[in-house]
Amino acid sequence: MAAEATESTVSPNLAGVPKVDFLEDVEEFMKKAENESAESVLKRQEELHQKFKFMEYNLNMKKSRLKNQVPDVKSSLDIVKHLRVRKDNTEPFSTRFLLSDNVYAKAVVPPTEKVCLWLGANVMLEYEIEEADEVLAKNLDAAKKSLSQVEDDLLFIRDQMTTLEVSILCRS
Repeated sequence: MAAEATESTVSPNLAGVPKVDFLEDVEEFMKKAENESAESVLKRQEELHQKFKFMEYNLNMKKSRLKNQVPDVKSSLDIVKHLRVRKDNTEPFSTRFLLSDNVYAKAVVPPTEKVCLWLGANVMLEYEIEEADEVLAKNLDAAKKSLSQVEDDLLFIRDQMTTLEVSILCRS
């Protein structure tokens, strides 16, 4: 029992993560031309294992960013919806807003039809409230889909790493 882990026979999934095939016949696998010795096969498998660990680390970082992004976008969307409800009101309202970690400022917000959205990379754009609502809703949906895809990719990588680790242990 072993997993086939040569890069020439590894097929990637949609995220570019290679798939490691499980082999029943190790002797037949070792007869292939690219498998000169057990040491060369183990070296290729260990290199592939390191690549999986690197991919897993990067996906975990992306997952962490997305997990922080989703609540931020939801909060912005809630604020825009509140401004939409209040835009026809002639009275300003008082609120507190976050300046930095645990630092808030008071503000009096007059009725408005426009908001500025921070898009990142030192970019802020002014939008009509309805347009801002659409942009934030799209961003929220995209972030949720991306988070789901990253979680699926992480599961796939973990499966591939397990298969590869079994292969390495069987040949050692």
